[in-house]
Amino acid sequence: MFNTFKALSDPTRIKILELLKHKSMTAGEIAEHFDMKKPSISHHLSILSHANLIYSEKRGQYVHYTLNMTMLQEIMKWIMTFQNN
Repeated sequence: MFNTFKALSDPTRIKILELLKHKSMTAGEIAEHFDMKKPSISHHLSILSHANLIYSEKRGQYVHYTLNMTMLQEIMKWIMTFQNN
């Protein structure tokens, strides 16, 4: 779970997750929303992928990134265990 919280600690990665909640996107499409080089975006995508927050699927010559809703639901379920009854 440490990787998950590390991945969520960066504002760029949070914005990537927010973009992916609307639709799956390629790295190039994601990069259009940031003022940084594509290798930096790829680094952020790698961290999110290793934390199981996103997954990738090759479609033709492009890799599409999609939000892993199952992992996000598990995080929310775990966080809710701290709620007072």
